[in-house]
Amino acid sequence: MRVALFVTCVNDALYPSTGIAVVRLLERLGVEVDFPPGQSCCGQPSYNTGYRRETEPLLRRTAAAFAGYDHVVTPSGSCAAMLREHYPRIGRRAVAEGRGAGLAELAAELAPRVYELTEFLVDVLGVSDVGAYFPHKVTYHPSCHGLRSLGLGDRPRRLLAAVRGLELLELPGAEECCGFGGTFALKNPDVSAAMGTDKIRSARATGAEVLCGADNSCLAHLDGTLRRVGAPLRALHLAEILAATEEEPAR
Repeated sequence: MRVALFVTCVNDALYPSTGIAVVRLLERLGVEVDFPPGQSCCGQPSYNTGYRRETEPLLRRTAAAFAGYDHVVTPSGSCAAMLREHYPRIGRRAVAEGRGAGLAELAAELAPRVYELTEFLVDVLGVSDVGAYFPHKVTYHPSCHGLRSLGLGDRPRRLLAAVRGLELLELPGAEECCGFGGTFALKNPDVSAAMGTDKIRSARATGAEVLCGADNSCLAHLDGTLRRVGAPLRALHLAEILAATEEEPAR
């Protein structure tokens, strides 16, 4: 099985340890992982802001970068949703505008091969116990794209529940948005900050040591709130927990 890692902009620039964790995890499970150097931003920020036509070159670039791979795996629900849901929409709009079917064909070929990390582990590899060890109290925040767009359901929780030493604690109001929302946080900073504060209040009430999520963009927002309030809680991507073992613990 030949798999390409789509690391995403946020992870590449700010959280390289998450990309490294994904590779460690998948290789431990016997997967051959490549990192296509031609990958770049998927175009989600521009698309979400209304610049659909300007996003089209990024669709072409992404499709070219991941051509030929059996699967494309990403540790980001929002970026997975961009490739799976919005790329086909961009292609259909181009067709409707009489600009040919090229974009639609690229999107249709790429989209079915794209998996968010937990989907790939559970649905493709068929595993829930990945051999991880993480002796900490953890609460899980499901991001909006993973929860609503991708329908990840209980996949992340099943993976966490199988980690040795981990105590999984229920997060009150887990389905509520953390307030990041991509460009929403920039356009509505006061509302975004208030939503983040609510989420952190719920996370602290669990008594957890670690606030886990599957999108580092959301975790960056929540980690900023944690630092401002001085909460004794740290944010950590799910991949870094699943990659952890007794021999190679999480950072």
